[in-house]
Amino acid sequence: MRIALTIAGSDSGGGAGVQADLKTFQQFGVFGTSVIVAITAQNTRGVRAAEAVPEAMVAGQLSALAEDLPPAALKTGMLAEASLVRLVAKAIRENGWGPLVLDPVMVSTSGHRLLSSDAESVVGELLPPLAALVTPNLEEAAILTGRDVRDVPTMERAGQALLDAGAAAVLMKGGHLGGDEITDILVAPAGMIHFRRPRIDTTSTHGTGCTLSAAITAGLALGRDLEIAVADALDYVHRAIAAAPGLGGGHGPLDHRVTAPPPPPK
Repeated sequence: MRIALTIAGSDSGGGAGVQADLKTFQQFGVFGTSVIVAITAQNTRGVRAAEAVPEAMVAGQLSALAEDLPPAALKTGMLAEASLVRLVAKAIRENGWGPLVLDPVMVSTSGHRLLSSDAESVVGELLPPLAALVTPNLEEAAILTGRDVRDVPTMERAGQALLDAGAAAVLMKGGHLGGDEITDILVAPAGMIHFRRPRIDTTSTHGTGCTLSAAITAGLALGRDLEIAVADALDYVHRAIAAAPGLGGGHGPLDHRVTAPPPPPK
């Protein structure tokens, strides 16, 4: 069994963060391990508090996995503080871990900051060169590139800017755009691929970014090509949103129990 690692924050509501990642890994048939770098108190209505895990404990988790359970692929999510970003980047480099999916989590759906302002530039400097794929939404892409990202053409340009910053590929997420159709764009040195699907009218969108990056990570851990891993992950998330159980009084979680796409024929 292949191992997939998530380095991220804990979501007490269970819909995002490490909890969503591990549920997604399970559905794709990979063994999930985790390094928790922050703890949040949150539910579907918002984040009430967030606290970073001490550096020594984060370093201990990373070391323990490196010694015994090295991943076939990994992702990063909420990294909280600049010092933790540096620590995580150092561990990824020194252990030679990859492929890495960088989900640059910065602000929650409810508007709570999940990454300190001084850490934003550290993320942009250290992690894209290590990443096989970066998966920003519009706001995160704007912060990382210093550009206005508001439509498909500006998404394409921001994706190219992140390639220029060292990322091997970028998946620009268009869920925050208006309209009845969602366009996500895979930007790679070989060109761009647009993935389009109808928008589902729902408030059950908590954890979509975490789930998407986890599903891509699982696909890469299973040895799937990047384009296939992205397409499979987008399909999984779309169906998980459609099947959402309607829990909570705010932005509810997806249904991570939907079946993962089967591996492509050999």
